[in-house]
Amino acid sequence: MAQHIVTSFEDDLKGLARSIAEMGGHAEQIVERAISALLRGNADLAHEVIEADKKVDALHRDIEERAILVIARRQPLAQDLRETIAAIRIANDLERVADLGKNIARRALAIQHESFSQAVRVGVEHLGELGLRQVAKVLDAYATRDVEKARDVCAKDHEIDDLYTSLFRQLLTYMMEDPRNITMCTHLLFCAKNIERIGDHATNIAETAFYQITGEQWGEPRQSSTRI
Repeated sequence: MAQHIVTSFEDDLKGLARSIAEMGGHAEQIVERAISALLRGNADLAHEVIEADKKVDALHRDIEERAILVIARRQPLAQDLRETIAAIRIANDLERVADLGKNIARRALAIQHESFSQAVRVGVEHLGELGLRQVAKVLDAYATRDVEKARDVCAKDHEIDDLYTSLFRQLLTYMMEDPRNITMCTHLLFCAKNIERIGDHATNIAETAFYQITGEQWGEPRQSSTRI
């Protein structure tokens, strides 16, 4: 009977990890497709992204409910407790990542008929690539229990912050040069900020993964940047 309980408990934890991986995959796809919709002015794709966010919300609720049941029924300790708490924290961050992707899709709809310069297009695309790279790497760090990958995600958060600041200044210049650019550039600024926030959530997940693996809180301060 004891062995049966232990096996069942392990299945619960593995099930949570699989659901986190599934949720992460959906969140990553939402962000990627939202940025594509923005750059291509693709309204149909933007609508698909907005609808897809419901799947992530459902997975989020399911993971939280199952994790709470694990705590109530199993009363886990040490590593098992960290696994369960990490699932709740990471699910929260992934839900926010998907929401930010949905917000980008909504902005894409607002400016679907606008055209913007190649320099801005490249800047947004590069920022999106950095954000997606951070999300993909941190999900891999969580799945493989790789401390070094988690550290690397935290260490590279400043790259997204620096590029966001540069893009902010570029868009601000365009608005000052021609007031007709204000509406479009404002939407793009919000999109850029959403991507920067996605990077922050990837860093949150990395810190949670670090705690889950080592049992220690992330002790290194995050790189400071000009918050705009």
